[in-house]
Amino acid sequence: MMADLIERQLPFAAPGRFWRGNLHMHSTRSDGDHPVAEACAAYAREGYDFVAMTDHFLPDYGHPVTDTRACRTPNFVTLAGAELHQGRLSNGEIWHIVAVGLPWDFGPPSDGETAEAICARAVAAGAFLAFAHPGWFALKPEDVRSLPMVHAVEVYNHGTEIGQMRGDGWYLADMALNEGRRLTAIATDDMHRLGAGFAGGWTMVKADDVTVEAILAALHAGKFYASQGPMIHDICVEGEALVIDCSPVVTAALVGSRARRANARITEISSRVTLPLPQMQGGYFRVILRDRHGRHAWTNPVWLD
Repeated sequence: MMADLIERQLPFAAPGRFWRGNLHMHSTRSDGDHPVAEACAAYAREGYDFVAMTDHFLPDYGHPVTDTRACRTPNFVTLAGAELHQGRLSNGEIWHIVAVGLPWDFGPPSDGETAEAICARAVAAGAFLAFAHPGWFALKPEDVRSLPMVHAVEVYNHGTEIGQMRGDGWYLADMALNEGRRLTAIATDDMHRLGAGFAGGWTMVKADDVTVEAILAALHAGKFYASQGPMIHDICVEGEALVIDCSPVVTAALVGSRARRANARITEISSRVTLPLPQMQGGYFRVILRDRHGRHAWTNPVWLD
């Protein structure tokens, strides 16, 4: 029964295959350095299967939902998106919410529209929402509580890691998860210019095929994991252990609400890692892998109730 509970929440037993995507990027439609076609083509050449262009949804840029449909090919899909900025955090910064899967005609905010209202409108339109780069602008738990409709946390933002060394978002995700908030976790580039801030964080989505509908459905269902490099091929339960098949890694850890001491295994270099399951009832755990270059991959939280 425990094995079914765990494996049902992870994406590895789901039908289909994994598709690599970037869910946060910018073009010359807002503050990016590259035209839409150039930015999308760079990801296609890099071997990505999908991207979401998320230009800043601000009046200075005409509230764009940047049209990327001309960049699609049979093997490369683009999703409509934007980075929403209505309202302010408790520290006075404006909100940054990544919204993927918006309709192309998603309307500008009305006068006085709040962060909660525009996020609710985006969700009602079918979008998948994530708290963007929380470490960069010091997002707090009370800010997260104010937007209960948001689905995920950007747990790694490559752009803010390269630019300010503040790319981590797990501090916030774990605080929210420990309060019982069932958030998932994405990694992105937040690409503004090609170069060091390109292709450093991505989300691997499990779906039957690479279509807009299939990718969005998988995001909403939590059928994905986040990575800076390591690939996770399978995670299953064998007896009292979690068995992980992956690209070569040197460290694996299982952490969570009641597994406060990481069950870490340091290996020579291994593509198969076994971790003891936490002896816990309720709460959550998640898996972290690290390769010899210091790059990580992270599963979504698995809830044990």
